Amino acid sequence: MVAVSLSAIAFKLMDKIWLLWSIPLSVLSFLFNKIVKLAIGILFTVYLALNKSKAKQWRVLSDKMINAPLILPVMMTKGPRWNTHAVIGTLGPFKVEKAIAINTETASKSARSWIAVVYSFPRYKTVTSLESEQIDADNSWQTIELPAGKYSLGVRYYNRADVINYPEIKIDDQPFVEAYNVPKDINSYYHNLINKKNWFYTSLHYYIYTILKLRNYLPADFVRNEYLPVGAPATHFAYNYLDPQQTLQIVTDAKIIEQFDVYFTLYDRSSLPLTWCIITETKYTLPPQDTKGYFLLRIRPKPEFTETEIKVNSEISLDDSSNQLITIGNSTLITDN
Repeated sequence: MVAVSLSAIAFKLMDKIWLLWSIPLSVLSFLFNKIVKLAIGILFTVYLALNKSKAKQWRVLSDKMINAPLILPVMMTKGPRWNTHAVIGTLGPFKVEKAIAINTETASKSARSWIAVVYSFPRYKTVTSLESEQIDADNSWQTIELPAGKYSLGVRYYNRADVINYPEIKIDDQPFVEAYNVPKDINSYYHNLINKKNWFYTSLHYYIYTILKLRNYLPADFVRNEYLPVGAPATHFAYNYLDPQQTLQIVTDAKIIEQFDVYFTLYDRSSLPLTWCIITETKYTLPPQDTKGYFLLRIRPKPEFTETEIKVNSEISLDDSSNQLITIGNSTLITDN
């Protein structure tokens, strides 16, 4: 009992010592991130203006693409929590007067579950989205009405088919881009992405671990917006830091496992993916890791359960410095006594 108490005291003391040097460095990292994000955004806007043909092509993340000029820095500032479970394609920027139309038949043949998100340009704020369960199965095309302006489009494919095609797009009833075929193994580049780690990306995201560590003392919206800058609508997220040699246990309600896809990704402190999986059991344990990092759970209804009435909730508990527990449950079962 005495040994446990001494261990707890030592843990708290080390935490306070860690804060003395980590917070100032994290403030610098935060400022560096915002400056670089602005600069990269301007450079990428200029790049697209000088290469207008790129705006009229599907740009699907792949090994070739992330080695193209500016692409990796753009991803590490605009959407740094890599979605290792989806094939991701972007299009634009493009001008819209009234509406864009998506060939949803092509998308639905390529993936049982998908989401198309419209972003403002150049600020990349989510304007609206269209998910596979929202479409009219009797129509091959779905129209999204928009105010006049400049936009970009992102399409994520989950539960992919053997043949993957990105859909035809029309803008204001005029053809804009044809369908685009991609190989089934296009996401294989994730396995080597950690090799891109360097001081630049570590400095960009150094502060994320710290704000997650201090999330109980910071505004929840601030933490969420920093960690999920372009988080997909209608997806439940659970996330936190992970210390070295800390075991992560994820306990999930059986109904959630039955009706939802539970996607797990672990990132190192530079926000590059270390490991990922789809959780299919009610109890999942991630063995202790050797480095500081953070994780993200994306929880989406399975295609056959898009009308589910289950509301996902998650709770994070930290019993001690060596164990972290995530409980994923069904909030519709919670009633007031």
